[in-house]
Amino acid sequence: MKKINFFGSIPAIVTPFKKNGKESQLDLPALEKLVAYQLEGGVDGIVVAGSTGEAATLNDEEYATIIKTVVKKVAKKVPVIAGAGSNDTKKAIHFSKLAKSAGADGLLHVTPFYNKPTPNGLVLHYKEIAKAVDLPIILYNVPGRTGSNVSPQTILRIAREVPAVVAVKEASGSINQMMEIINEVEKNGPKDFIVLAGDDALALPLIVVGGKGCISVVCNEVPKLFSNMIHLALDGKSKGMREAKKLHYQMLDLMNINFIESNPIPVKTALSMMGLIEENLRLPLTNLEDKNKPLMEKVLKELNLI
Repeated sequence: MKKINFFGSIPAIVTPFKKNGKESQLDLPALEKLVAYQLEGGVDGIVVAGSTGEAATLNDEEYATIIKTVVKKVAKKVPVIAGAGSNDTKKAIHFSKLAKSAGADGLLHVTPFYNKPTPNGLVLHYKEIAKAVDLPIILYNVPGRTGSNVSPQTILRIAREVPAVVAVKEASGSINQMMEIINEVEKNGPKDFIVLAGDDALALPLIVVGGKGCISVVCNEVPKLFSNMIHLALDGKSKGMREAKKLHYQMLDLMNINFIESNPIPVKTALSMMGLIEENLRLPLTNLEDKNKPLMEKVLKELNLI
């Protein structure tokens, strides 16, 4: 398996749609435009077809198409990571194979939702995926979407028993949990296991205590600002950290308003206001409520994005 260093500023990009009557179709030119915007902003990787990319509403052909489109546009400048998670291990393997065939460099696998597997079930889930597809895997722990938190002990067990799992996107919201993982990795390994933030507002605090970056929503809107913050923080110099803190607070209102409604509703609204995509989502997601649009406009204007 090819070794890839997942670190830094990694946007989980939206999937742009255009309307054709009542149906929504992929807007590939807008997707290419968004990818170019990210690359110009200095990102270190791109996640496609994650929850921010409305992967749950994509059919197999659309899923493969957006991965191929991003892979081609990226042209090996940074790793392309495909969301491939499912609460059915066979489906997770199916999506992983599609992603590899489409050219993805790595996989993002959310822990199975709704059916809430035990730690033993989680280990076996990731073992079966790794056995079937030879790509590095980022485990995604997001209790707010899955209904269950994966403990640091279970995450570390998976990392040790399934070497293909090289990182975790930690969206538990608990810095203490993230520190527990980092501390144990530093003491007892696996030595190259990486902890990435899954919440934009916790990216800087996590780097301070040993994290290596963030899989981000806000990076869709402000890739340069966010990437600069991450890189300054990773550099670790005192002056750089002071600058990183300034950038963190500069973006904080945008980070927060991106979750005023379910992700990716607000970020797609923001990107449409910025002229990068059309404001189209697939049911059951709907457009941002009218009462929240002036709030989004205000934040974007403060950042000179519109």
